[in-house]
Amino acid sequence: MLDQNSPANQSELDQALALFHFAFRAFTTGPDKILEQYGLQRVHHRILYFVGRNPALSVNALLRILGVSKQALNGPLRTLVENGLISAEQDQSDRRIKRLSLSSSGMTLEQALSDSQRNLLGGIFDEAGKPAEQQWRTIMHRIASSQFSHLLPEMLPAEKEDKK
Repeated sequence: MLDQNSPANQSELDQALALFHFAFRAFTTGPDKILEQYGLQRVHHRILYFVGRNPALSVNALLRILGVSKQALNGPLRTLVENGLISAEQDQSDRRIKRLSLSSSGMTLEQALSDSQRNLLGGIFDEAGKPAEQQWRTIMHRIASSQFSHLLPEMLPAEKEDKK
């Protein structure tokens, strides 16, 4: 087991934290520039992303995915609905449930936002090679699983076995 308190290891972990911070900034810069043109923020991108991957998503399911309160979601979601980027319809079998879907303009915006990030990741994965990409995915999955393993099965497609 690693001694996380040793000065050498703490320094390496601090470097990893700094890299994670700057990588996140690089990852969000492209979408942030697009969002700014619409007067929107990162929370709007997260909503668009998850609604786009889960058509007819209920508001309660979105709350669970984002890990926010109804109060925190209300304003950003209302903005997206008012801007015609998301539609909110009552569920046909249970009128208490609101179902969220992207409008065509919401799909276009979400595509532009996520394409910025896909292009960044795709270029880096191509440059680094498949083994490095798989290691990155393993590390990210372990980080995500440490807190959100209950959400991963519904958010990630089943892992495909590599038969090479």
